[in-house]
Amino acid sequence: MTKHRIFLADDHVTVRAGLKTLLNAEPDLEVVGEASDGPSAIEEAKALGPEVAVIDLSLPLMSGTLVARQLKASCPNTRILALTVHEDKSYLSELLEIGASGYVLKRAAAEELISAIRQVLAGGIYIDPRLGGLVANSLVRRRASTARSGATALSDRESEVLRLIAQGHSNKEIAARLSLSVKTIETYKTRSMEKTGLRSRIDIVRYASRHGWLQNI
Repeated sequence: MTKHRIFLADDHVTVRAGLKTLLNAEPDLEVVGEASDGPSAIEEAKALGPEVAVIDLSLPLMSGTLVARQLKASCPNTRILALTVHEDKSYLSELLEIGASGYVLKRAAAEELISAIRQVLAGGIYIDPRLGGLVANSLVRRRASTARSGATALSDRESEVLRLIAQGHSNKEIAARLSLSVKTIETYKTRSMEKTGLRSRIDIVRYASRHGWLQNI
């Protein structure tokens, strides 16, 4: 079996060792390199070309967000997954704008990190469920943000569906949450994406960030 190549950047040796053991125990994942500071992370990742780089945001010598920004520029095929203690909307928003594919809190269960890695490997976006509150209340400001941006107005339901998609929920989960059928959710999703010109889940998450849904809590 071909294994997916994972890179780790964290300044704590014990954290890296634990993550390496955890990920290498999976039949489809392999840690191919690691770094303890920002500059080393960029140098090593550029040389190794991993599929996913798991980056702590609090790296020495260079912040994790700056590392993520430089890696997206120099290694566009490497997906960035932030692993952090920061439950802060500004970090989440900045990482999404940079083009990161995921944001996982360090207090998450090991299974969540593995799930997040597999989700971003599949081309998706993963946002830790504990950060869902960062976007929940911003829906009420949607119309003002949309008007300022000049985008086509969405209905309340269309916005709500897009918001939940941006949080990482599946169509089935959204249907259960809103007491609607999956087919109805798919209709709202299709209609809202047509109005906004969005083409993928990644576009939806970036749209949510750009229009203030992830910021104005």
